[in-house]
Amino acid sequence: MSHFIKLFRKEELKPIIRGANLIGKGGFAAVYKGFVDNTLVAVKIPIGSGVVENAQFENQVINMSQVSHKNIVRLIGCCQEADHPMLVFELVSNGTVNDILHGGNNAPLKLDVRLTIVAESAQGLAYLHSQARIKILHGDVKPANILLDENCMPKIAGFGISRLITGDKEHTRRVIGDMNYMDPVYLQTGRLTLKSDVYSFGIVILEVISRKKATHYDENSLVRSFLEVHKEGKKATELFDKEIAVTAANLELLDYLAEIAVECLNLDVDQRPTMTDVAERLLILNRSCRSQAV
Repeated sequence: MSHFIKLFRKEELKPIIRGANLIGKGGFAAVYKGFVDNTLVAVKIPIGSGVVENAQFENQVINMSQVSHKNIVRLIGCCQEADHPMLVFELVSNGTVNDILHGGNNAPLKLDVRLTIVAESAQGLAYLHSQARIKILHGDVKPANILLDENCMPKIAGFGISRLITGDKEHTRRVIGDMNYMDPVYLQTGRLTLKSDVYSFGIVILEVISRKKATHYDENSLVRSFLEVHKEGKKATELFDKEIAVTAANLELLDYLAEIAVECLNLDVDQRPTMTDVAERLLILNRSCRSQAV
């Protein structure tokens, strides 16, 4: 179901766009935080003002007006009056999955929290693929595009290069995401599909259970290491984060998560599970673990 997108005046957002309010800056956009109508929001401004940036802006507004889900960051409104178009999102206050896994403080992160993060993230992606009014291919699934609230509940963000998939059109072209999480089938064919998001999510699972970063060019890459262990029919015990690989029950759960991830990484696109299948399996696993913990 689509939701109402508010059109903001430039004057309403101008007080927020100051250096002191900058909370993030990447290759494509800068993000500021501030209050609008007594609501704490994040204002996203693209870096550059060319045709590509404006097209991405329109793309985000169209796509995000189609979605409403607890695991997807909510677009509140936009402003087209400024030199650079601006998007106004709900502020998700606890950083990203990338921050919590690889941030400098290396804070403890229990297995049940990690399981909830991947299970709920999968719910958001499954919604985009199959339950929204129109199918949406994200195109840039990675830990840095999964935001966390104060309860470590994930919300999918980073919709700058997402695409609508309509009717019988099951792929799109000319979409560039993070090479470290990119589907190799897309790199070979130029065809990005819903199963490309599945591949990227498989890497997210591996990062969450290993607390190691994915790298595309490293010969000892995270993906390669897990796939080799799987091919040899061995357990991936040595690859798991030592903080959580501490009990037989934990190891059993981690093995199952690794198995799901490896299925997502299948080079035969047709053999990969759908995000709906992945989400259902993770949901059952998460509920089972929570019931055992009670």
